[in-house]
Amino acid sequence: MSTHDLIIRNGLVYDGTGAAAFQADIAIDAGHISRIGPVGEKLDASGREEIDAGGKIVTPGFVDIHTHYDGQVSWGETLDPSSLHGVTTAVMGNCGVGFAPCHEQDHDRLIRLMEGVEDIPFPVLTEGLPWKWKSFGDYLDFLAPRHFDIDVAAQLPHAALRVFVMGERGANREDATEDEIAEMQKLACEAMQAGAIGFSTSRTLNHRTADGQPTPTLTASEAELTGIALGLKQAGCGVLQFVSDFNDPENEAMMLRRIVETSGRPLSVSLAQADVAPHSWRSLLDVIEQAKQDGLPMRAQVGPRPVGVLLGLELTLNPFSAHPSFAEIADLPIAEKRQKLLDPAFRAKLLAETPSAENPFVVSLLRNFGKLFTLGNPPNYEPTADRTIEAIAEARHVSAEEVALDLMLEADGTGMLYLPFLNYAQGTLDPCYDMLKSDASLPGLSDGGAHVGMICDGSFPTTLLTHWTRDRTRGEKLPLEFVIHKQTMATAHWVGLHDRGVLAAGYRADINIIDHENLTLHAPQVNYDLPAQGRRLMQHASGYVATIVAGEVIYRDGKPTGARPGRLVRGAQASPAVKLAAE
Repeated sequence: MSTHDLIIRNGLVYDGTGAAAFQADIAIDAGHISRIGPVGEKLDASGREEIDAGGKIVTPGFVDIHTHYDGQVSWGETLDPSSLHGVTTAVMGNCGVGFAPCHEQDHDRLIRLMEGVEDIPFPVLTEGLPWKWKSFGDYLDFLAPRHFDIDVAAQLPHAALRVFVMGERGANREDATEDEIAEMQKLACEAMQAGAIGFSTSRTLNHRTADGQPTPTLTASEAELTGIALGLKQAGCGVLQFVSDFNDPENEAMMLRRIVETSGRPLSVSLAQADVAPHSWRSLLDVIEQAKQDGLPMRAQVGPRPVGVLLGLELTLNPFSAHPSFAEIADLPIAEKRQKLLDPAFRAKLLAETPSAENPFVVSLLRNFGKLFTLGNPPNYEPTADRTIEAIAEARHVSAEEVALDLMLEADGTGMLYLPFLNYAQGTLDPCYDMLKSDASLPGLSDGGAHVGMICDGSFPTTLLTHWTRDRTRGEKLPLEFVIHKQTMATAHWVGLHDRGVLAAGYRADINIIDHENLTLHAPQVNYDLPAQGRRLMQHASGYVATIVAGEVIYRDGKPTGARPGRLVRGAQASPAVKLAAE
């Protein structure tokens, strides 16, 4: 009888390909799957360690292609919250923001950009980033010896590249010259050869520096974007990731298609439903689906629920953020802040005020009580209209402001409100359903590691497994094998990681054992564990029996084991079949 490092027994295996589940044992050796099966029978072998997965599902580890751990990987070893939700490989450097390449004089500039775009405070990044790099290759060399709970792959961010080549002109969004485009093309090729998984850029006004300036890449020309894409073509590897406002949808979409046609590199673009144009997402998805039918490697990155802004007294924003009285107590510890808000005189003063007219975002969004919901525990990410602050206020015969304040004062002042910013224009997730089921879409947009005081969407994979395959009552669900395929093989292979995302002999032993029947997403909470005692939102789940990376268990029943098998993944990885053929 053979002996293996680890055997997972009796599990219901969803192998990541989208095929029907089957009962089988899985043997693991040296970080890879060595044997599976026989189907329906016990594996005639023993394991130095064995896990009984009876009554549980066994899946490949999840691959999240849209995160922002660019800073966190330089000071920490855990890529949470993503690793808490079955993610075993995270792709960072999305939306054109990151920290390499970078000249020394531009350190603060890139920090201010990340602070503004991804809500990671300046003191956190200033204290946490060691800046032991200049080129993108240097950055990867710095990360290569570091150990993490899960694997991480990095993309070359356009904003950093543009400022590195163009300096102040690049930051001010001036047009790049032919020589500057040629230099960016050269550096992009070198970054891919050094191990970047791809290149990312942003063309949305939602992305601004901490002082309100648009991202340096907002108006980059087609010539510049094409030139950089040709750098990836020259390297023969790398994917392209775009986010855009699509203010001119037809021309913008056609430009993306031309970039793919010219470079031959795979391109994905963020897709979500916006309140201001609730039907435009469909037209963009049609274009991407047509491109796929035409044989072009284009995909839409989509989310499984609203992109939700969380509001609270301990968070970046709340409905009273622009009130003069709240400004007086904004920096107090939460316990002292709560005491002030419980004082009848202070409370009356606060409720009598109106927000500053100089802050249109607060007025138009944070005070939109008809779109602001209670979150609940477990959280309800497809809430009905009766859960809005406005509806609750009407039922209680009090003002919406009073209800909002009372709800935030719950749980010792840590209560949270939920503002569905995208994907909820019509009060339903039916658009998300249509996006997810498309064969031209990939799950993404979790932003794990970013928006630390406003958004906690690193739990997207758990929402996929719970809401969309088990719990949804307000519309159609999705098959479990389909959802698992989307979050494993589909995402892994899209970014060139052909060695993972499938449960089969020879593939990496990145695996989840999940109690699907009892998988539960818990309400977000606030932790103070970033550099400079920075605050961040964290969200846990119960039901992940074990998460395994390269054959090592990193979580058991949601508790970390302390294992750190995760490493930097340098560039695309060949499938086991290709490796065997080469050998």
